[in-house]
Order: sequence, then C-alpha cells, then structure tokens
Amino acid sequence: MPRENFVRNRIRGIGIAFRGAYLLVKTESSIQIQVVIAILVTMAGFYYEISSTEWILQVLAIALVLGVEGLNTALEKMSDYTQPEFDNKIGFIKDISAGAVMWVSIGAVIIGMIIYLPKVF
Repeated sequence: MPRENFVRNRIRGIGIAFRGAYLLVKTESSIQIQVVIAILVTMAGFYYEISSTEWILQVLAIALVLGVEGLNTALEKMSDYTQPEFDNKIGFIKDISAGAVMWVSIGAVIIGMIIYLPKVF
C-alpha cells in the first residue's frame, strides 16, 4: 500500500483551509463586518506608520478575533445541525461561544485604542 505524498497532503490541506476561510467570509455577515474593520485598521496602520511591535499586536488581535469568530460560527452550525429545535443546553453553549468572541473583541478594541488614541489626539 503506497503512502500518500506528504507535500501533496499539506497542499490539499491548505486549499481546504482557504476554502473554509472563503466560505466563512462569503456566508457570515459578522465576519464580513470584522474583515472590513480589519482592512480599515490596517490602512490606519500604514497611515499612522505604526511600529513593528504595534503591527504585531494589531495582526495578532485581528487574527484572534477572526479565528475565534470562525470557531464560534462552526460551533453554532454544528449545534444547529445536531439539534435543529430550540434547546436550552444548546443555547447555553452558543451563548458561551459568543461570549468568547466578545472577550477577544474587547481585547482587540483595547489594543487598537492603545495604538491609535495617542496618534489621533
């Protein structure tokens, strides 16, 4: 039995990941809004010539918000698939997942304020 090619499998995996990211942006309005905000904040970074450290923090904050939002969306879709009827336990799980998105979003806003408030004012 021949082993599958490691490199080919990694390339296939990257393609699947890109497809997932595309589907997330294409189908989820919350991610669409967050991507627009990420683009605007990135443009602001170029405009205000933020430092390398500020870029690192900004990119990390953006990636964290988008990543956690993606996981939240996946959990919600899976919950809806496994239990299409209203269920208090599923609602509780979805609320916790949305709360995780809220926490990273608050952190991202704080990072943005630390970076940009001194530059704007």
